[in-house]
Amino acid sequence: MTSSRAADETFRVLIQSVRECKVCEDLPLGPKPILQGDPSSKILIVGQAPGRITHEKGIVFDDPSGVRLRHWMGVTEQVFYDPKKIAILPMGFCFPGTGKSGDLPPRQECAKTWRHLLLERFDSVELTLVIGQYAIDWHIHDGEKITLTERVSRWQSYMPSKLVMPHPSPRNNRWLKKNPWYEAEVIPCLRDRVSHVLRGEVA
Repeated sequence: MTSSRAADETFRVLIQSVRECKVCEDLPLGPKPILQGDPSSKILIVGQAPGRITHEKGIVFDDPSGVRLRHWMGVTEQVFYDPKKIAILPMGFCFPGTGKSGDLPPRQECAKTWRHLLLERFDSVELTLVIGQYAIDWHIHDGEKITLTERVSRWQSYMPSKLVMPHPSPRNNRWLKKNPWYEAEVIPCLRDRVSHVLRGEVA
């Protein structure tokens, strides 16, 4: 077996192990890990955790948030759901349940158990989209305690390898209206970078 085929098989076994994970058996709807990826993925999307709709469908971002995210990225569903192009690893792979003001935070057991093992396999990733506060806290290590808005406003300092983003959920419509610079300035640059990465161009 060639080294490439061996790496692919190792990755396949790892992904299967994640999908069969039962670490959090006390989840309200039970464990159902949902993720997407391949060793050749060029773009990595890291968010928080699947919502109830995603849990029921078993397809990540197959909801209004996904529609907006694909629009922001400038990609079709066909491209978005091609694991050889785009990997999707939320901070929690299962629906965590609902609290008083929305979905509960991602379960911490998930990242502790699987995240490092998975991320070290994605050595072809050229752009990571870091979506929301939970993903920011895990993926951005500068020691600063600042608001999400302040963090997103510094987007250029993380490029071309990362882009910090608000969640594309309709719940953030008010934030987007208060911060029109985001869609006016950041989204065109995001689309250009996504296009360059998927075409195999150098930044």
